[in-house]
Amino acid sequence: MQSTVIRNSKRSCVRFAAAIAVTSGVVLAGFGPAQAVPFALPDLGSSAFGSSGFGSSDEVVADAPRLASVDNFRDVAGVGSGYSLSGGKHMNKGVVYRSNVLRPNEADLATLAALGLSAVYDLRTPDAVAEDPDILPAGARYTNIDIFGRDLETEGAQSIRSAADARAFMESMNRGFVGNEHERGAFAQLFTELANTPGPVLFHCNSGKDRTGWAAAILQGIAGADRATIMQDYMLTNEYSAETIKKKNEKLLAAVGAERAAWYAPMMGVEKSYLEAGFAALDAEYGTVDNYLTEGLGLDADIIARLKSKLGA
Repeated sequence: MQSTVIRNSKRSCVRFAAAIAVTSGVVLAGFGPAQAVPFALPDLGSSAFGSSGFGSSDEVVADAPRLASVDNFRDVAGVGSGYSLSGGKHMNKGVVYRSNVLRPNEADLATLAALGLSAVYDLRTPDAVAEDPDILPAGARYTNIDIFGRDLETEGAQSIRSAADARAFMESMNRGFVGNEHERGAFAQLFTELANTPGPVLFHCNSGKDRTGWAAAILQGIAGADRATIMQDYMLTNEYSAETIKKKNEKLLAAVGAERAAWYAPMMGVEKSYLEAGFAALDAEYGTVDNYLTEGLGLDADIIARLKSKLGA
């Protein structure tokens, strides 16, 4: 029966597989080498994740709540006292949040409302927004900023014939955040909005791992977090999204079968090489995050200064 579905509905299966693979934010179990190994949630006593053990007199803001229905929701600044910066500083918590698609249940919606979010920035394509619109907490202004500007999910899935192809696609996607004019313009709009919007804000894409992952990495870089900390935060997607693994596995296997599911497996979560590819492109083209912001995104010094202040630099 599976072969009949694939034979008669090849195009729809590719779209379905693409939607699951690029938007899922989870790792398929049992396929291919375990290159995207989740690591434990940060210990509040770990200095790498901004512990309160640095003698800071600043009041520690409560950690972002875990949301059952929005599993990749978290604070860009981390936990505890916030990610460590130079000079004994820490990123400011409770200011910028990230997540997957915002479809909270009633309890989680109340939790989000209690955070006092002033704005939500949705980085998905208009088609994805129309298919699965956000459910917003009271008081949050909504803005859609289409990072890709095209149906990259389907475009990528159609070219994949192996796990190696999938990894190459994901690495290319991250290089595109640096090299593609449309994507640079969209990120410039996002960072400008984040700088100018008062109060706590949230940004997200489908699974909160690729477009959202790059935006979070750049914000952490603006604040002055080191690359090791940024990578650890990036890889947390594989831990936060683990609860959805079984459902995504079942859908993908039913749609395309075990062989093709193995092809798409690397797209399910994040691997270090994806973010490394983006940073390698940034380093080669611009040298520093600040140069990427000014020369690549066209942001002026005032916007960058506002972001630094907001993030705790």
